[in-house]
This record gives sequence, C-alpha cells and structure tokens, in this order.
Amino acid sequence: MMTLKVNGREHQVDVEADTPLLYVLRDDLKLNAAKYGCGLGQCGSCTVIVDGKAVLSCVVPMVLLEGKHITTLEGLGTIAEPAPIQRAFMEEQAAQCGYCIPGMMMRAQALLQKNSKPTDEQIRAELEPHLCRCGTHMRILRAIHRAARLMDTADASPAASGSAR
Repeated sequence: MMTLKVNGREHQVDVEADTPLLYVLRDDLKLNAAKYGCGLGQCGSCTVIVDGKAVLSCVVPMVLLEGKHITTLEGLGTIAEPAPIQRAFMEEQAAQCGYCIPGMMMRAQALLQKNSKPTDEQIRAELEPHLCRCGTHMRILRAIHRAARLMDTADASPAASGSAR
C-alpha cells in the first residue's frame, strides 16, 4: 500500500512499485485529464506536475512518488472557477482536438510557476516535448502569455495577498 498526495488530498493505493503514475491516476483515482498517448514518454499528453516540475506520468514509476505532491489538471481549477491557465486556453481557443492540451497546460503551469514572464522562445523550449498536429501553436503561445498576465493580476489582488477588500 502506498500513500499518494494528489491535488492536495492523500490517497491510499495498492499497486506494484513499478506501476506508472498515469495508470494509477486514470484507473485508481479516476483522474482522466492526463492522457495515454505513446506510453514511452515521447508525446507529452500524460504530463502532470510533481513537486513543481512537469513530468511524463506514463514513465514515472510509483516507487519514486512516495511523499511527493502531484498536481493534475483537475487540481488546478473547476468548470465554475477555472485556473488562469485553463481560462486562458479557453479564451484563446487554443485547443482543437484537445488530446495534447491537458499536458501542455500542465507543462505551461509548471513554467509559469517558476518564470512569470516567459518569452516565446522559453515557452517553445518548454513545450518541445509535446506532439501536436492541430496547428493551434500560435493560440497556445497567446494563451500562455494570457495566463501569465492573469496569474500576475491574481497575485496582485488584495484577496491574494490576504488583505481585506
């Protein structure tokens, strides 16, 4: 039995140590935003954040995750209250088929957590592991820049700093 911290909640899972995180997320925890693409860590559709770093969940074995904090797309926001990255992707209509988008959003989220004002070149370098054939790449860049502005505005708001309005 392993304890897994996903989206701020602890879960007990009974899996083999070499089971990929993606299988546990989808099969045991019913968190389906991370997609099974290639199963080889080559397409990026399974990307989640582990302790602040974007990782390919199809190749990360459970044995490496004990005590780590895992965030999936479901942990960023809700339909009623989307996170800035989710809102920006919707507003920029950055998704076409949508298969790769959850992974891209997670990698972009990890980037924005460490670099609040990335350049186009930095965004492109960060998203390089992702395969996408939809052709919405310019909208994706705009969405990430929009998310950065939304996050900056949210961080600057009185509610974010803990003061009363």
